[in-house]
Amino acid sequence: MRDGGRTTPISDGEPSRGKGGAPRAFAVCREKSAMSFKWAAASAGTCLSPDALRPTRIFWCLCLLTTAIAAASFSNDQIAILASDSVALLDSTQVHLRNLSKCSGKMDHDSLCSMFGLLDADFLSDAKMLEIEKGARELNLPIIKSNRELAASANGGLENPSSLVFSASWSHDHAQYASKQFNYPSLPRIERPKSDEDIAFMSILELGQLIKSKQITSEELAQIFLNRLKRYGPVLESVITITEELAYEQARKADQLLAQGKYLGPLHGIPYGLKDIIAVPHYKTTWGSRTFKNQVLDTEAWVYKRLKSAGAVLLAKLVTGSLAYDDIWFGGRTRNPWNIEEYSTGSSAGPAASTSAGIVPFAIGSETAGSITYPAARCGVTAFRPTFGTTGRTGVLSLSESLDKLGPFCRSAADCAIVLDIIRGMDPHDHSSRDIPFPDPFSVDITKLTVGYLEDAGMDVVEKLKSKGVNMVPFKLNYTVHSAQGILNFTMDVDMLAHFDEWQRAGLDDEFEAQDQWPVELRRARVVPAVDYVQAQRARGKLIQEVRDGFKVDAFIGNATDWERVCVGNLVGMPVIVVPTGFKPISDAPTNNTRRRTTITTGVYAPPEHDHIALALAMAYQEVTDHHKQRPPIDELGPDDSIPNPPTKTVPPRQLRS
Repeated sequence: MRDGGRTTPISDGEPSRGKGGAPRAFAVCREKSAMSFKWAAASAGTCLSPDALRPTRIFWCLCLLTTAIAAASFSNDQIAILASDSVALLDSTQVHLRNLSKCSGKMDHDSLCSMFGLLDADFLSDAKMLEIEKGARELNLPIIKSNRELAASANGGLENPSSLVFSASWSHDHAQYASKQFNYPSLPRIERPKSDEDIAFMSILELGQLIKSKQITSEELAQIFLNRLKRYGPVLESVITITEELAYEQARKADQLLAQGKYLGPLHGIPYGLKDIIAVPHYKTTWGSRTFKNQVLDTEAWVYKRLKSAGAVLLAKLVTGSLAYDDIWFGGRTRNPWNIEEYSTGSSAGPAASTSAGIVPFAIGSETAGSITYPAARCGVTAFRPTFGTTGRTGVLSLSESLDKLGPFCRSAADCAIVLDIIRGMDPHDHSSRDIPFPDPFSVDITKLTVGYLEDAGMDVVEKLKSKGVNMVPFKLNYTVHSAQGILNFTMDVDMLAHFDEWQRAGLDDEFEAQDQWPVELRRARVVPAVDYVQAQRARGKLIQEVRDGFKVDAFIGNATDWERVCVGNLVGMPVIVVPTGFKPISDAPTNNTRRRTTITTGVYAPPEHDHIALALAMAYQEVTDHHKQRPPIDELGPDDSIPNPPTKTVPPRQLRS
């Protein structure tokens, strides 16, 4: 049987073989003109022993019993042919799991009870179970197959989105919000640094001023970052496709517009990267999967359109974990620039590592359950998960239509605000997206805010904000739901399976890069009853109501990677910004002089549609600190420190990071 790519021979203790390799039972068949049902019954006794519960044994017994029962009416020649066919099936000593596991379509009483037990429905009587089985075969299955043919023939969820639309809004007032120009902070005169390294770690506003003042062209800037992509991308395993030709084309266009006196705004001529679940015409969109690594989607993602219209320059498609799960992809596993022996965690691994290392000024990632917050925290970058529905997702791999969000990885909270202002808004083809109110975060008077802090909050943030006049109070996020993770798992896994139904049915899950991740979860999702999926959504509604009722502050500070809180935040749809707050020594350091560090971060959370509050508080903290400006030691690890190739330390895969 197949187990994680390994094959296991049929174990010792199987029936011995006669001439020609045939099991001895078949040799007996050749000598008799007919086989009695008495022999079949005896065989059944052997096959029902506890030892026979091994999959290979079960398979052999099924073959044997089928042969024995059917042979009662067979001629000598027919029995010989049947024996030969069975030998051909079993002679290889290796049996593929997929062939073993296909359902025969026949259902006895015990297996029927077992099936209903898996669905927590074994309270039904035998008669009712049989009635359900008959009705499901005659009525349900035709509907299921018809719907699948209509809506699920393509993988990825890019087509035929669900008509059930989730809104994260806590307000019933859906009046149109008039967007206003942000009051961007004025910068002192910026001079072009002499070093490309220094340019690579400048903020969006600083780079924009260099371009606007014509101290550097967009084409020059693109070349600087393309060089870094080629140099550090392979080391960090953070880049899938460099879009060099497109980058120079877009950079030259930005320079031409500026020469004509046309300035498109703060992203004019600024390079960036996209997580490789976002479609760009004429370039591969691999979803990080070996199954789809040559896929080119003939569509233009809505978020890419927004950035292109703002004059931004696409440099690369950055690593996503395979099918947006964790940091393992078909080309390897993405590393943390602050400690290259560690992995970055989370499926937005490429955007986090690339931004941290100064490979791109900013990047767009996504989160369904932790894939912005986790890699941002691990790689020490500022990243923002906005209110659900803030950004359109047309042309983006879909895991769960009520959980997926796009957000920026940047040098600072101010950069996050700038990028979010460009990519937000209603996508006409994404019914979950809305024109969410987004007041100017640069104009928020934080002294009028009451901000809570949890027990695991970064106290440096609490003290710094308090010193700037914010009313800081202890806070607890109270709710009665037992497990937010359970609700999230049901929601995400069932939605994901709906988008990759064909993938699973075709056996492509056997090719997945990490067999303990999506393959296991999506097989389990196959037996989640529709009624219990709906019950999970009702529990989600209860959770949202309780969080809303208990949210008595304007925002709160807390650990950004607490797993239960990650689940709650994504189920509710609330925004959070990950803020670097310091560093600590790595564990088991090879030398006291190593420059490698473990990054420390915290999260600033706000209610849905109050993204500007979280951004304003993060900007206030970063005005008086410089943790977000530090550079990882990707070139010089420090005296007496070197990394073996391959690195010896690894971070084990997490249960769920998409």
